[in-house]
Amino acid sequence: MAGKSLKIVPPISGVAEIYDLGRGPETNAQRVKRLQAEARMLAREEVERLERDLRRLAQQANAIADGGEAYPAGIRELTSRISVETAQRAEILQALLQRLA
Repeated sequence: MAGKSLKIVPPISGVAEIYDLGRGPETNAQRVKRLQAEARMLAREEVERLERDLRRLAQQANAIADGGEAYPAGIRELTSRISVETAQRAEILQALLQRLA
């Protein structure tokens, strides 16, 4: 890369970027494509975070459902259903994300 002028730009979304200063400014079309790609990446990260949160919620609900007599019967039954349903939703999200990869 002899002769190239590169600059590290401070991160906006948590990831530092390297720009080739010799390449010239982006066209509007290039900028739109780049921003769309960034938006898709951020959207995927948000869905992945939701999937992880749903799994944690399912585990917490399952712990209450299996908590025995410390929890009233109605609460144990409800959290048992929440655990199963939430885990299923997390599986669906994961499958959809894998299909998009």
